[in-house]
Amino acid sequence: MGIVVTGATGALGRLVIDELLSKVPADQVAALVRNKEKAAELAARGVELRIADYDEPATLAGAFRAGDRVLLISASEVGRRVPQHTAVIEAAKAAGVAQLAYTGILGGPDADFQLAAEHKVTEQLILDSGLPYTFLRNGWYSENYTANLAPVLEHGAVVANAGGGRVSSAARADYAAAAAAVLVSDGHLGKAYELSGDTAWSFAEYAAEVAKATGKDITYTEVPAAVHQEILVGAGLPEAFAAILVDVDSAIGRGLLAGTSGDLAALIDRPTTPIAATIADALA
Repeated sequence: MGIVVTGATGALGRLVIDELLSKVPADQVAALVRNKEKAAELAARGVELRIADYDEPATLAGAFRAGDRVLLISASEVGRRVPQHTAVIEAAKAAGVAQLAYTGILGGPDADFQLAAEHKVTEQLILDSGLPYTFLRNGWYSENYTANLAPVLEHGAVVANAGGGRVSSAARADYAAAAAAVLVSDGHLGKAYELSGDTAWSFAEYAAEVAKATGKDITYTEVPAAVHQEILVGAGLPEAFAAILVDVDSAIGRGLLAGTSGDLAALIDRPTTPIAATIADALA
């Protein structure tokens, strides 16, 4: 049995590889990557490199082996994910893999916001394929917010159109640990895990945590969706991507990213990383 991680040079993929190498020998782990040079560090650690491109299905023909356990990390290009994921699913089915784990989105079929659409289609494609599956419905990464601390500190404000909505985020490393756990142990086939942090926080609370950590006056500024869209586009974001972020904030306002099922902590066998700890890491 081999364990194959797609998107292995991405932010989540590298962390999953780290977790796997702490649990199994390197010769049991393979990384599916587009760029061999970018993955040189993984190869140096004994990880097998399998070169393939989601956009070129023919390159996926030899990417998987019968009996492999595969982690399909969702592609990063919103709007192109369905054909890319379809190519991986078809290759995995042709190879006869033993497990296809997929990193979807919190809420699965009940998530009604724009960013969830391709994830829902992908889950259905996997179900229709008949492959043994595990759905890892990831909530928000705390790093989605802490990666953008510079403008928060510059303007003294956390700006969102989420109202009093709450976010049950966790550190990216927490989600990586969960993915590794379902790949190296049994009992996860046919299951869908709703993965999120142990505690949901509001944007006002997030602003207060940043203020506490920096000693600066940071407040939460709630704005209408249209105004937030203008702010994001003015900051240089493409209009379509800004619209997705605004739509996510609206979903947060409706409570769709506040769930605390406990699935993530159970899979990693420890509490999830508090938002305050991720803020501290980012500032350091």
